[in-house]
Amino acid sequence: MKIGVLALQGDFAEHIVMLRRLKVEPVEVRLPGHLKGLDGLIIPGGESTTIGKLAVAYDLMEPLRLFGQRHAIWGTCAGAIFLSKDVSRDQPLLGLMDIKVERNAFGRQLDSFEADLDIPELKQATGTANPYHAIFIRAPIIESVSGEARVLSSVADGRIVAAQQGHFLATSFHPELTDDTRFHEYFLSLAD
Repeated sequence: MKIGVLALQGDFAEHIVMLRRLKVEPVEVRLPGHLKGLDGLIIPGGESTTIGKLAVAYDLMEPLRLFGQRHAIWGTCAGAIFLSKDVSRDQPLLGLMDIKVERNAFGRQLDSFEADLDIPELKQATGTANPYHAIFIRAPIIESVSGEARVLSSVADGRIVAAQQGHFLATSFHPELTDDTRFHEYFLSLAD
C-alpha cells in the first residue's frame, strides 16, 4: 500500500513516520504527478490558507479533487478545513466533504489541549476499547455535517471533532503527534 502525504506545508513529516511504523510506503505529494499509484492521501495540519494557496500555485486543486473521486483522503486539523465545503470565509477549499468547519474554534495556540475521545469506529476497526487520546492545537471544530457525512466523535461539550463521509475522513486533532496508531489504521482500512 502507498499513501501520499500532502507535503506543501505543516506537519507532514510526522504522518510519514506514523505510516512507516505501520509498514506502509509513504509518498510526499507536492505536484500532481506525485498522486499516481497512491491508494490514499493524508492532508496534514498546518495553516489551511497557506496549504490552499500553495495547492493553487502548484496546480493541485483539480488533481486532488479527481483523486478524491476514487481514493480515500484524510484531513487532520488544517487538512480537515481544506477538505470541507464551507469555512465562512474566502479561501481555497477542495469542497469534497459535506462539512462546515470553524477555524481556530478552541482559541489560540495557548488554548491547545488534550482530551480522551470515545470513537466506536476505532473500537470496531482495531478491537481496542480504550478511549482515543487526542491532541488539539489551534484546532477547528466541525460546525455541522450534512449529506452523507456523519459524526465520528465530539468533545464533552458536544462540539464535533471527527467526521467521515464514505472514504473521506476529517479530524480536528493531530493523531500523528501521538504514539497511538489506531486512527492511521482506520484510515488505511478506508484506503484498502
